[in-house]
Amino acid sequence: MTTMAEAQPESTGTQPQPPALRYDVATIMGGLYGDGIIALKGAFSREWVQQLHEDVEIAFQEALKRPGGAVGRGPKRYYVEIHPEDIRGFTELVTHPWVHAVCEAALGPDYKVVEIGFDVPGPGAQDQPWHRDFPAPADTTVGRRLNSLAFNLTCVDVYEDMGPFEIAPGTQWDTGEHFEHEMFPPKSFYPRYLERAQRKMPRMGDISCRSALTIHRGTANHSQKSRPVLVLGVDAPTADNAERHDLQFTRAFWESMPADLQRRFTCRVVEELEPIHQAHSIEGLMMGEA
Repeated sequence: MTTMAEAQPESTGTQPQPPALRYDVATIMGGLYGDGIIALKGAFSREWVQQLHEDVEIAFQEALKRPGGAVGRGPKRYYVEIHPEDIRGFTELVTHPWVHAVCEAALGPDYKVVEIGFDVPGPGAQDQPWHRDFPAPADTTVGRRLNSLAFNLTCVDVYEDMGPFEIAPGTQWDTGEHFEHEMFPPKSFYPRYLERAQRKMPRMGDISCRSALTIHRGTANHSQKSRPVLVLGVDAPTADNAERHDLQFTRAFWESMPADLQRRFTCRVVEELEPIHQAHSIEGLMMGEA
Protein backbone atom coordinates (compact mmCIF):
# COMPACT_ATOMS: atom_id res chain seq x y z
CA MET A 1 0.00 0.00 0.00
CA THR A 2 1.30 3.44 -0.90
CA THR A 3 1.81 5.21 2.40
CA MET A 4 1.28 8.86 3.23
CA ALA A 5 4.04 10.77 4.95
CA GLU A 6 3.77 10.76 8.71
CA ALA A 7 1.67 13.49 10.30
CA GLN A 8 3.55 16.67 11.04
CA PRO A 9 4.43 17.31 14.72
CA GLU A 10 1.74 19.03 16.74
CA SER A 11 2.13 22.71 17.53
CA THR A 12 3.81 23.53 20.83
CA GLY A 13 0.90 25.83 21.63
CA THR A 14 -2.30 24.87 23.39
CA GLN A 15 -4.35 24.50 20.21
CA PRO A 16 -3.88 21.43 17.95
CA GLN A 17 -2.98 22.10 14.36
CA PRO A 18 -5.85 21.87 11.81
CA PRO A 19 -5.80 18.82 9.50
CA ALA A 20 -4.49 20.87 6.57
CA LEU A 21 -1.34 21.54 8.58
CA ARG A 22 -1.04 18.16 10.30
CA TYR A 23 -0.98 16.40 6.91
CA ASP A 24 1.19 17.77 4.13
CA VAL A 25 -0.91 19.18 1.28
CA ALA A 26 1.91 18.82 -1.25
CA THR A 27 2.23 15.11 -0.42
CA ILE A 28 -1.52 14.62 -0.79
CA MET A 29 -1.70 16.43 -4.11
CA GLY A 30 1.48 14.83 -5.42
CA GLY A 31 0.12 11.35 -4.72
CA LEU A 32 -3.35 11.89 -6.14
CA TYR A 33 -2.14 13.76 -9.21
CA GLY A 34 0.84 11.42 -9.69
CA ASP A 35 0.10 7.77 -8.92
CA GLY A 36 -3.60 8.45 -8.44
CA ILE A 37 -3.71 6.73 -5.04
CA ILE A 38 -2.51 7.52 -1.52
CA ALA A 39 -3.02 5.84 1.84
CA LEU A 40 -2.66 6.12 5.59
CA LYS A 41 -1.72 3.03 7.58
CA GLY A 42 -3.35 2.42 10.96
CA ALA A 43 -5.91 5.21 10.62
CA PHE A 44 -8.43 3.19 12.65
CA SER A 45 -8.12 0.54 15.35
CA ARG A 46 -8.62 -3.11 14.52
CA GLU A 47 -11.50 -3.17 17.00
CA TRP A 48 -13.22 -0.34 15.12
CA VAL A 49 -12.78 -2.20 11.82
CA GLN A 50 -14.06 -5.46 13.28
CA GLN A 51 -17.24 -3.64 14.28
CA LEU A 52 -17.48 -2.26 10.75
CA HIS A 53 -17.03 -5.76 9.32
CA GLU A 54 -19.92 -7.06 11.42
CA ASP A 55 -22.21 -4.29 10.17
CA VAL A 56 -21.15 -4.82 6.55
CA GLU A 57 -21.89 -8.54 6.77
CA ILE A 58 -25.39 -7.84 8.08
CA ALA A 59 -26.06 -5.25 5.37
CA PHE A 60 -24.74 -7.60 2.69
CA GLN A 61 -27.02 -10.48 3.65
CA GLU A 62 -30.01 -8.14 3.75
CA ALA A 63 -29.12 -6.65 0.36
CA LEU A 64 -28.89 -10.09 -1.27
CA LYS A 65 -32.50 -10.77 -0.29
CA ARG A 66 -33.80 -7.50 -1.74
CA PRO A 67 -34.36 -6.95 -5.48
CA GLY A 68 -31.83 -4.40 -6.66
CA GLY A 69 -30.11 -4.42 -3.27
CA ALA A 70 -26.79 -5.80 -4.51
CA VAL A 71 -25.43 -5.25 -7.99
CA GLY A 72 -23.05 -7.69 -9.67
CA ARG A 73 -19.55 -6.49 -10.49
CA GLY A 74 -18.50 -9.81 -12.03
CA PRO A 75 -18.79 -13.48 -11.00
CA LYS A 76 -19.00 -13.82 -7.19
CA ARG A 77 -18.46 -10.09 -6.82
CA TYR A 78 -21.00 -7.53 -5.58
CA TYR A 79 -21.43 -3.89 -4.75
CA VAL A 80 -23.95 -2.66 -2.17
CA GLU A 81 -24.82 0.95 -1.47
CA ILE A 82 -25.94 1.47 2.11
CA HIS A 83 -27.36 4.06 4.47
CA PRO A 84 -24.79 5.78 6.69
CA GLU A 85 -26.85 4.68 9.68
CA ASP A 86 -26.30 1.03 8.72
CA ILE A 87 -22.78 1.17 10.14
CA ARG A 88 -21.52 2.15 13.54
CA GLY A 89 -18.64 4.55 13.33
CA PHE A 90 -19.85 6.47 10.28
CA THR A 91 -19.27 9.81 11.96
CA GLU A 92 -15.75 8.79 12.98
CA LEU A 93 -15.04 7.87 9.36
CA VAL A 94 -16.18 11.11 7.73
CA THR A 95 -14.62 13.32 10.41
CA HIS A 96 -11.24 11.58 10.48
CA PRO A 97 -8.59 14.33 10.18
CA TRP A 98 -6.81 12.63 7.28
CA VAL A 99 -10.05 12.12 5.34
CA HIS A 100 -10.93 15.78 5.83
CA ALA A 101 -7.43 16.97 4.95
CA VAL A 102 -7.34 14.94 1.72
CA CYS A 103 -10.80 16.10 0.63
CA GLU A 104 -10.11 19.75 1.35
CA ALA A 105 -6.70 19.66 -0.33
CA ALA A 106 -7.86 17.98 -3.53
CA LEU A 107 -11.51 19.03 -3.83
CA GLY A 108 -11.67 22.35 -2.02
CA PRO A 109 -13.44 23.51 1.15
CA ASP A 110 -16.94 22.81 -0.19
CA TYR A 111 -16.53 19.09 -0.87
CA LYS A 112 -19.54 16.80 -0.42
CA VAL A 113 -19.89 13.14 0.58
CA VAL A 114 -22.21 11.55 -2.01
CA GLU A 115 -21.85 7.77 -1.56
CA ILE A 116 -21.20 5.06 0.97
CA GLY A 117 -21.23 1.37 0.14
CA PHE A 118 -19.02 -1.67 -0.04
CA ASP A 119 -17.56 -4.17 -2.49
CA VAL A 120 -17.52 -7.88 -1.68
CA PRO A 121 -15.28 -10.08 -3.86
CA GLY A 122 -16.15 -13.58 -2.63
CA PRO A 123 -14.36 -16.89 -3.12
CA GLY A 124 -14.28 -17.64 -6.84
CA ALA A 125 -14.35 -14.01 -7.96
CA GLN A 126 -12.48 -13.66 -11.25
CA ASP A 127 -10.15 -11.01 -12.67
CA GLN A 128 -12.16 -7.96 -13.66
CA PRO A 129 -11.40 -6.19 -16.93
CA TRP A 130 -9.27 -3.09 -16.46
CA HIS A 131 -11.59 -0.11 -16.07
CA ARG A 132 -12.42 3.20 -14.44
CA ASP A 133 -15.64 3.68 -12.50
CA PHE A 134 -17.18 6.34 -14.74
CA PRO A 135 -16.22 8.43 -17.79
CA ALA A 136 -13.64 11.15 -17.19
CA PRO A 137 -15.31 14.57 -16.84
CA ALA A 138 -14.20 17.68 -18.69
CA ASP A 139 -12.70 18.96 -15.44
CA THR A 140 -10.11 16.20 -15.82
CA THR A 141 -9.72 15.75 -19.59
CA VAL A 142 -9.63 19.49 -20.33
CA GLY A 143 -8.98 21.26 -17.04
CA ARG A 144 -6.57 18.59 -15.67
CA ARG A 145 -8.30 18.66 -12.30
CA LEU A 146 -9.66 15.82 -10.18
CA ASN A 147 -13.19 16.58 -9.01
CA SER A 148 -14.01 13.38 -7.12
CA LEU A 149 -12.33 10.88 -4.81
CA ALA A 150 -13.02 7.36 -3.56
CA PHE A 151 -11.85 6.25 -0.12
CA ASN A 152 -11.42 2.52 0.50
CA LEU A 153 -11.27 0.87 3.91
CA THR A 154 -10.67 -2.88 4.03
CA CYS A 155 -12.70 -4.93 6.53
CA VAL A 156 -10.10 -7.73 6.61
CA ASP A 157 -6.36 -8.22 6.33
CA VAL A 158 -5.69 -8.79 2.62
CA TYR A 159 -3.34 -11.49 1.31
CA GLU A 160 -2.17 -12.39 -2.19
CA ASP A 161 -4.69 -15.22 -2.68
CA MET A 162 -7.71 -13.07 -1.70
CA GLY A 163 -8.03 -11.18 -4.99
CA PRO A 164 -6.23 -7.94 -4.12
CA PHE A 165 -7.17 -4.64 -5.69
CA GLU A 166 -4.81 -3.80 -8.56
CA ILE A 167 -4.19 -0.32 -9.96
CA ALA A 168 -2.16 1.17 -12.83
CA PRO A 169 -0.63 4.39 -11.42
CA GLY A 170 -0.86 7.57 -13.46
CA THR A 171 -3.70 6.41 -15.69
CA GLN A 172 -6.27 8.81 -14.25
CA TRP A 173 -5.11 11.19 -16.99
CA ASP A 174 -5.85 8.80 -19.88
CA THR A 175 -8.44 10.53 -22.06
CA GLY A 176 -10.62 7.47 -22.56
CA GLU A 177 -11.45 8.37 -26.14
CA HIS A 178 -10.73 4.81 -27.30
CA PHE A 179 -12.42 3.17 -24.30
CA GLU A 180 -15.71 1.33 -24.56
CA HIS A 181 -18.32 3.52 -22.83
CA GLU A 182 -15.34 5.78 -21.99
CA MET A 183 -14.59 3.36 -19.13
CA PHE A 184 -13.17 0.11 -20.54
CA PRO A 185 -9.88 0.31 -22.42
CA PRO A 186 -9.25 -2.10 -25.32
CA LYS A 187 -7.18 -5.18 -24.55
CA SER A 188 -4.38 -3.76 -26.67
CA PHE A 189 -3.83 -1.30 -23.78
CA TYR A 190 -3.44 -4.08 -21.16
CA PRO A 191 0.36 -4.52 -21.50
CA ARG A 192 0.83 -0.91 -20.38
CA TYR A 193 -1.37 -1.46 -17.33
CA LEU A 194 0.31 -4.74 -16.44
CA GLU A 195 3.69 -3.04 -16.65
CA ARG A 196 2.54 -0.38 -14.16
CA ALA A 197 0.32 -2.60 -12.02
CA GLN A 198 0.50 -2.43 -8.24
CA ARG A 199 -1.39 -4.87 -6.04
CA LYS A 200 -2.62 -3.45 -2.75
CA MET A 201 -2.69 -5.63 0.35
CA PRO A 202 -3.83 -3.40 3.20
CA ARG A 203 -4.44 -4.46 6.78
CA MET A 204 -7.41 -3.73 9.00
CA GLY A 205 -7.27 -0.07 10.00
CA ASP A 206 -5.58 1.16 6.82
CA ILE A 207 -7.43 3.60 4.57
CA SER A 208 -6.65 4.63 1.00
CA CYS A 209 -7.89 7.36 -1.30
CA ARG A 210 -7.80 7.31 -5.09
CA SER A 211 -9.21 8.86 -8.18
CA ALA A 212 -11.85 6.44 -9.48
CA LEU A 213 -10.55 7.37 -12.94
CA THR A 214 -7.22 5.65 -12.33
CA ILE A 215 -7.40 2.38 -14.28
CA HIS A 216 -7.86 -0.54 -11.88
CA ARG A 217 -9.40 -3.95 -11.39
CA GLY A 218 -10.19 -6.56 -8.79
CA THR A 219 -8.11 -9.72 -9.22
CA ALA A 220 -9.16 -13.35 -8.87
CA ASN A 221 -9.97 -14.52 -5.35
CA HIS A 222 -8.41 -17.98 -4.99
CA SER A 223 -9.04 -18.18 -1.25
CA GLN A 224 -12.08 -19.34 0.68
CA LYS A 225 -12.53 -15.89 2.24
CA SER A 226 -14.45 -12.81 1.15
CA ARG A 227 -12.63 -9.48 0.91
CA PRO A 228 -15.21 -6.80 1.82
CA VAL A 229 -14.07 -3.20 1.47
CA LEU A 230 -15.95 -0.03 2.41
CA VAL A 231 -16.25 2.72 -0.21
CA LEU A 232 -16.78 6.41 0.55
CA GLY A 233 -17.38 8.68 -2.46
CA VAL A 234 -16.68 12.43 -2.26
CA ASP A 235 -17.26 15.16 -4.86
CA ALA A 236 -16.03 18.67 -5.54
CA PRO A 237 -18.81 21.20 -6.29
CA THR A 238 -18.29 20.74 -10.06
CA ALA A 239 -18.86 16.95 -10.00
CA ASP A 240 -22.20 15.23 -10.54
CA ASN A 241 -21.69 11.77 -9.04
CA ALA A 242 -24.50 12.35 -6.53
CA GLU A 243 -26.89 11.65 -9.42
CA ARG A 244 -25.79 7.98 -9.35
CA HIS A 245 -26.46 7.56 -5.64
CA ASP A 246 -29.16 7.96 -3.01
CA LEU A 247 -27.62 9.06 0.27
CA GLN A 248 -30.30 9.20 2.99
CA PHE A 249 -30.46 10.14 6.65
CA THR A 250 -33.35 9.86 9.05
CA ARG A 251 -34.38 13.19 10.48
CA ALA A 252 -33.38 12.09 13.98
CA PHE A 253 -29.86 11.11 12.89
CA TRP A 254 -29.51 14.22 10.76
CA GLU A 255 -30.47 16.53 13.61
CA SER A 256 -27.97 14.81 15.89
CA MET A 257 -25.13 15.99 13.65
CA PRO A 258 -23.58 19.46 13.99
CA ALA A 259 -24.29 21.94 11.21
CA ASP A 260 -20.67 21.97 10.03
CA LEU A 261 -20.96 18.24 9.37
CA GLN A 262 -24.41 18.43 7.77
CA ARG A 263 -23.01 20.73 5.08
CA ARG A 264 -20.71 17.92 3.95
CA PHE A 265 -23.45 15.78 2.37
CA THR A 266 -25.51 15.69 -0.79
CA CYS A 267 -28.43 13.68 0.54
CA ARG A 268 -32.11 13.33 1.37
CA VAL A 269 -33.49 13.67 4.91
CA VAL A 270 -36.39 11.26 5.42
CA GLU A 271 -38.66 10.22 8.26
CA GLU A 272 -37.91 6.54 7.58
CA LEU A 273 -35.06 5.09 5.56
CA GLU A 274 -36.10 3.76 2.15
CA PRO A 275 -34.54 0.71 0.47
CA ILE A 276 -31.78 1.69 -1.94
CA HIS A 277 -32.06 0.41 -5.48
CA GLN A 278 -28.45 0.48 -6.65
CA ALA A 279 -28.26 2.92 -9.58
CA HIS A 280 -24.51 2.89 -10.23
CA SER A 281 -24.39 -0.35 -12.18
CA ILE A 282 -21.38 -0.85 -14.44
CA GLU A 283 -22.60 -3.00 -17.32
CA GLY A 284 -19.13 -4.03 -18.42
CA LEU A 285 -18.49 -5.61 -15.01
CA MET A 286 -21.79 -7.49 -14.82
CA MET A 287 -21.02 -9.88 -17.66
CA GLY A 288 -20.89 -13.43 -16.42
CA GLU A 289 -22.46 -12.46 -13.11
CA ALA A 290 -23.05 -15.50 -10.92
